[in-house]
Amino acid sequence: MSPDLIAGIVAFLFTLLIFSYLIGDNPLFRIAVYIFVGVSAGYVASVAWRQVIWSDLFFPLIMGTSAQKALLTIPLILSALLLTKVSPRLTQLGMPTMALLVGVSAAVAVGGAVSGTLFPQIGATINMFDVRSATSAAEFFNIILNGVWILAGVTTTLVYFHFGARTTKDGSVRRFSLIELIAFIGSIFLAITLGVLFAGVYSAALTALIDRLHFFGTLFGLH
Repeated sequence: MSPDLIAGIVAFLFTLLIFSYLIGDNPLFRIAVYIFVGVSAGYVASVAWRQVIWSDLFFPLIMGTSAQKALLTIPLILSALLLTKVSPRLTQLGMPTMALLVGVSAAVAVGGAVSGTLFPQIGATINMFDVRSATSAAEFFNIILNGVWILAGVTTTLVYFHFGARTTKDGSVRRFSLIELIAFIGSIFLAITLGVLFAGVYSAALTALIDRLHFFGTLFGLH
């Protein structure tokens, strides 16, 4: 048997195992999922060991200069403390490392959201009103119209996530009427966006299905 034929048979069997979910959750589907998760976890662990733990920690500790060894002592101690989380009795020793990881992750996430999403979105919204490229009144009107449309979508969507409210006379908690109206418009923009995203996901899934069916046809020589 050629390697290509063996790979094709294995891919065919795993495709059938995944397709077996169409008849409900069953052991065959679980076997495929367990293998996928196990292989993925093993691959991630090997990459982390070779490209991070060994190359950036242990190798410099063994072969590096005295200054490198001194600097790497801190992450080595923090890593050792993190391993204590596996023991219920020693789990408190790993809290400083967890606090550092959570704090750094939160800072990176917030900084990335501000610099990578919020500021570019503001800049893109402002650039929609750039009328310097307009060569006629019709183009000028189209640019302004598109800019107003984008600005309305961005503004109303942001207002939708404004959760400030006040207590009314009947004891219920509601937002201001104007905020409610703007938030309702924002919900329409959100619904359109989610619909487009769902259509994209469905299209990708349909493409994958067609690819698998094409694979079956190629494997059995149907075309």
